[in-house]
Amino acid sequence: MDLAGKKIVLGLTGGIACYKVAELTRALGKAGASVQVVMTQAATQFITPLTMQALSGQPVFTDQWDARIANNMAHIDLSRDADAIVIAPCSTDFISKLAHGACDDLLSTLCVARPARLPLLVAPAMNVEMWQNPATRRNVAQLAADGIELLGPDTGEQACGENGMGRMLEPAQLLEHIIAAFQPKILAGKRVLLTAGPTFEPIDPVRGITNLSSGKMGYAIARAARQAGAEVTLVSGTTTLDAPLGVQRIAAQTAQQMHDAVLAHLSGQDVFIAVAAVADWRVANASAQKLKKDGSEGEKNTGPVLEFAQNPDILATVAALPKRPYCVGFAAESENLLQYGEQKRLRKNIPLLVGNIGHHTFGQDDNELILFDAHGHTLLPRNDKQALARQLIAAIASRLPH
Repeated sequence: MDLAGKKIVLGLTGGIACYKVAELTRALGKAGASVQVVMTQAATQFITPLTMQALSGQPVFTDQWDARIANNMAHIDLSRDADAIVIAPCSTDFISKLAHGACDDLLSTLCVARPARLPLLVAPAMNVEMWQNPATRRNVAQLAADGIELLGPDTGEQACGENGMGRMLEPAQLLEHIIAAFQPKILAGKRVLLTAGPTFEPIDPVRGITNLSSGKMGYAIARAARQAGAEVTLVSGTTTLDAPLGVQRIAAQTAQQMHDAVLAHLSGQDVFIAVAAVADWRVANASAQKLKKDGSEGEKNTGPVLEFAQNPDILATVAALPKRPYCVGFAAESENLLQYGEQKRLRKNIPLLVGNIGHHTFGQDDNELILFDAHGHTLLPRNDKQALARQLIAAIASRLPH
C-alpha cells in the first residue's frame, strides 16, 4: 500500500497507449490510491469512459461544462483535493498545450489551474519521428523547465510498426515512478553502493554452499535509496528478484566476486551498505568435475573431504580504506543480538550496524531491525521490509555529514 490515502487525478489523452492505462488504474488502486479519471475527447476514441469508471470506481469526467460539479468548475474542484496529476498517455499535442499554457478542454484547463504545490507528471507516448521533432524537443525542454516531471518515454516497437523512442513506459514502471514522486529526496545527489542476496561457494560444478537469504531486504533498501533520490549500484548474489527501477545491478556469485565488484565500483560512493549474506568460508579444494559416490554403502561411504579457506571480509575491507564512504553493516544472528550486534559494529569499525535474527527473516516479507551506533541501539519494530527500508534510509540520511 505504497500510495495509501493518496488522491491522484489520472488524465488520458489520445493515443493507442490508453489500453495500458487500464492496467495502471488497477495498479494504483491496489497500491492504495484513489483515482479520479479525466479524459480528453480524443482519448475516448481509444478506450471508453465506462471502462475507466469501472476500473477506478469513480465517475469519469470528459467535459469542462460537466454539471455534476455543482458550480460547473470541474477544472478547479478536481485539482484542489488531489495529491498529484498524472497524464498517461501524454500526446504530442497535449505536451504542446502544457508547454504554452493552452487550455481549451477540461484536462488542459485543469493542469493550468492546478495549485503550485501540486505535482504534475506526464508519460509521453508518440511515434518516434514525433518525439524527435524539433518542436516537440522544445516543448519537452519547456516542461522540464516548468518543473513538470517526465516519465519516459521508452524505446521499442510502436503500434505504427516503427521502432524507436516514444513508446510509453509500462504500467509497472509508471507505478514505480508515481510512488517515488511521493518520497522525500533526502539522498538527492548522493551515490549509494550496496550488496544483497546470498553468495554461493562451489563444491563442484553442480553443488555448492549457500544460505537462505532471499535478497528481499537488500533490494528493498536499494529501491528506497533510489526513491530518495540517490544514484544506486546494487551488487547482488543470485536471487529471483527483479532489479528495482533505476538501479544498476551487478551480478556476483561467490564472496570473492562480490568483493571484487564492490571494490571496482567504490570510487565516488557516498554510502556503502553491506546487506548481503556473505559466506565466511569457501571450499579450497573444489572439484573441477562433479564428485561421484564411490559405490560403497552405509558408514563406509564417508563422502568427499572438504577443505575450507576464509573469504575476504568485504565490509571490513571498505571500512579500513582511508577515504571510505559512510559504511553500514548488517548482522544476521541466531541469538544474543544486542550483544553480538554492538560487538560486530566495533570490530568492523563502522558508524552504523543493522541487526536482525536471520532465521526469522530470511525469505520473509517482513522483518524487525535494531540499529546500533555510538549512542546505543534503536529498535525498528516489525514491519514489511519496504517500510523498514525507508526508515533505514531516513536514519542513514540523518547521519550523513552535511
